[in-house]
Amino acid sequence: MIDSDRLLRAYQTARRDLLARRVKQGHWVGELSTSALSTATAVSALAMVRRHCGEGSMREAAEQLIAGGLRRLAETQNGDGGWGDTDKSFSNIATTMLVRAAFRMSDAADDNLQMLGRAEAYISGEGGVDGLRERFGKDRTFAVPILTNLALAGVADWKDISPLPFELACFPYPLLRFLNLPVVSYAVPALVAVGQAIYFNRKPLNPITRIIRRLCVRPSLKTLKNMQPASGGFLEAVPLTSFVVMSLAGTGRVNHEVVRAGVKFLIESVRPDGSWPIDTNLATWNTTLSINALAAASGDVGALGCLDWLLDCQHTELHPFTHAAPGGWGWSDLSGAVPDVDDTSGALLALATLQESNPRDDADRIEPAAKAGVDWLLQLQNDDGGWPTFCRGWGALPFDRSGADLTAHALRALHRWRSLCPEEQIELAIAKGLDYLAEEQQIDGSWIPLWFGNQNDPREENPVYGTARVLLAYRDLGLIGCDPAQSSLKYLAKARCGDGGWGGGTADGAAGVSSTEETAVAVEALLAEDSDEEIQALAGEGVMKLVEAVEQGRHQETSPIGLYFAKLWYYETTYPLAFTASTLGQAVRRFDSGGESGNNR
Repeated sequence: MIDSDRLLRAYQTARRDLLARRVKQGHWVGELSTSALSTATAVSALAMVRRHCGEGSMREAAEQLIAGGLRRLAETQNGDGGWGDTDKSFSNIATTMLVRAAFRMSDAADDNLQMLGRAEAYISGEGGVDGLRERFGKDRTFAVPILTNLALAGVADWKDISPLPFELACFPYPLLRFLNLPVVSYAVPALVAVGQAIYFNRKPLNPITRIIRRLCVRPSLKTLKNMQPASGGFLEAVPLTSFVVMSLAGTGRVNHEVVRAGVKFLIESVRPDGSWPIDTNLATWNTTLSINALAAASGDVGALGCLDWLLDCQHTELHPFTHAAPGGWGWSDLSGAVPDVDDTSGALLALATLQESNPRDDADRIEPAAKAGVDWLLQLQNDDGGWPTFCRGWGALPFDRSGADLTAHALRALHRWRSLCPEEQIELAIAKGLDYLAEEQQIDGSWIPLWFGNQNDPREENPVYGTARVLLAYRDLGLIGCDPAQSSLKYLAKARCGDGGWGGGTADGAAGVSSTEETAVAVEALLAEDSDEEIQALAGEGVMKLVEAVEQGRHQETSPIGLYFAKLWYYETTYPLAFTASTLGQAVRRFDSGGESGNNR
């Protein structure tokens, strides 16, 4: 079923297109989707700054950016009256509420009455504030900042907003995980700034609480300042930074150094069309994805020339944001990135690939970095055997818990570098990780990932992506024949969409909508099975589906499958290219009888 000539040509095309995305320094930066949600929060923050600052350059810059952001938002309203996080996303109540607030805070509502009327109708149909709370459940990480944004805009009542205990930020960071915070570990900046905005606008009735919070305003602000990176952008994220800026500016502290640095970040991260992305970039993540993808056919990536850059991205000091130990990698080389399990695992796999391409020249530099990364991963394994994103032991809220996709990635990295640590230590960590994966497997054989979703899925989950990523761990560990792996292969076989690709099912149970990204990851996982004839045939059909996509130029089409903090959707232009190149590379290695890997550079 495999046309080897077409396969090789398609692989060479995908490889060439992926290589063409490198910047002149040799690595990949990529491009995140424009975000209506980010644009709305940035406009609101700048509007609050403009309202409270005097004449000067900051006010002039804010006015220009506000006008450009509002213009972009007006152009991207969906037909149902709402806004989605990206220009390919379904409308959601959170983003629509934030856009409405941005127009009101910017004093532009009267000039856009018809547009905002449609938005009001959408919000009402989605349940208003109750619908917003339902979307985020018990996690107040995003719901409370949104409601604070609305209150600052005059469209919500402060009494309807749950207070945030910003005084807890005065405790040493390692203790915070024991204090049952109402926000996730990476949202301490919002806890402080938004919590203070609520406090100043609605003082607690309890006099003792009122006194404690008043006394904690300055020390918690000091904590906030210490967490702010050199770029001014908390986590390099526009929404989080915007919530901090508007909360402090809205309580009369527009000249505070945190606000000024945050405004500088917003000014520097705006795009030419007047919009903002969800985050600045995923340069480290995109680079490691690309390195590992390009190695799929032959393992040789010796001429890429980005080893020095990747080594420089490793964090070598205690991180001020999460107090993470040295040794990990974040998603970007920028100052606002924070070490995390997924990016550290990807970097370790990429370093192994780079060392195999230059085993003599680079071992002295790569192995110490890899040893530090492996030690960092081992320290973060949770008691349940899985790996979280940032911090060990923060398990109360969804994006702090262990994740199947994170755990599988960590297992692959540890297995690849198992020679660097005592055998007993590695074996125990891997065994606990596998036990966690077996426990987390769904009844249908799938796994649910933490940081990826599918908007067509009734629960906005992405079992195709999660299952495929976990299967790669079973593949790398030589366990593809075990029961959990075989069950998940059967799930992927059943999850195929009617158009021959893989994606997510629609809410009404229709055949589903496939994407290049999900088809590629699913087929790469299916290629790991080489003994089941039905799975092999299905993998072959999937390979040719990708070949056809490349021939038609659809391998660069993006889908919003990425989930940022608290259900914020994004797409990334590198994903379809990297996933396609990786899968077709694996197929070339398996099916190309001529042995040509197409490593044209």
